[in-house]
Amino acid sequence: MNLIIDAGNSLVKLAVFQKDILIKKWQVEYGDFLKKFLKIKSAYPTIDKIFLSSVSKLSKQAIENEIDAELLLVLDHQTSMPFENLYITPQTLGVDRLALVAAASKAYPNQHCLVIDVGTCVTYDFLDQQGIYKGGGISPGLQLRYKSLHDYTANLPLLKAQEINLIIGNSTANAIHAGVFNGFVNEISGIIEQFSNTFGALVVILTGGNANFLSKRLKSGIFVDPNFLFKGLNYILDFNSSK
Repeated sequence: MNLIIDAGNSLVKLAVFQKDILIKKWQVEYGDFLKKFLKIKSAYPTIDKIFLSSVSKLSKQAIENEIDAELLLVLDHQTSMPFENLYITPQTLGVDRLALVAAASKAYPNQHCLVIDVGTCVTYDFLDQQGIYKGGGISPGLQLRYKSLHDYTANLPLLKAQEINLIIGNSTANAIHAGVFNGFVNEISGIIEQFSNTFGALVVILTGGNANFLSKRLKSGIFVDPNFLFKGLNYILDFNSSK
C-alpha cells in the first residue's frame, strides 16, 4: 500500500493507494499536516511506501522524523521517469508537472497528450506519441488574474473567481468577472487549438482545483480527472520501486 503526499502552494494533499486503486484522499493546511500524516499511518498500518512531491515548504525531514527513512522516496529531477524528458532545464521543472506527464504516459500510451493543470498557475505539458516529453507552458491561474487587477491598479476591487455567462459586464465587478473568466477560457481553448493544429489527434486532460469549474465552458472531448496528479505520483513510485 502506498501513501502519496503532494505538498502544493497552498495545501498538502494525501492519498492512499492499493496498487492502482485510490482508496482515500485528504487535504490539510500545512500546520495540520503532521497530525493528519500520523493518523493516516495509524489507520493504514500496511502502508509500506511513502512518496513525497513538494513544490513548497514541506521537507522530507518532517516525515523522516516519524518513520523509517527507508519507506520514503522524494520526487526530484533526478528521479527515474517512465518517459523521455527533453526539458533543457530539468532541475527547474516542477515535480508536479513530472507527475502529470507520468500519468499521461500510463493512461494514454502511444498518443499525443496535452495535460492542463488549472490551479494557482495554469500549466500545459505535452507528451508526444513516442513517449517523449517536449515541455509546455505556464500562465497565471484564475485567482491570480483577479489578484493582479487589484494589486496593480488603484481602484479595482479584489474579487473571488466566479463563473459567469455574459460577455458584457454592466458593473465594475461584472466587467472584471467577464474579462477574467472569458479570457481564461479562451486562453485555454486557444492553446488546445494550437496544439491540435500542430500535432493532429490529441488527448487533452484537464485537472487541478478549477478543472470541473472550467470544463463546462470548454469543448467536449476533454478528459477531466481531479486525481490525475495523484495517479502520476503513484505510478512514478511503483516505477522506481520495481527497479
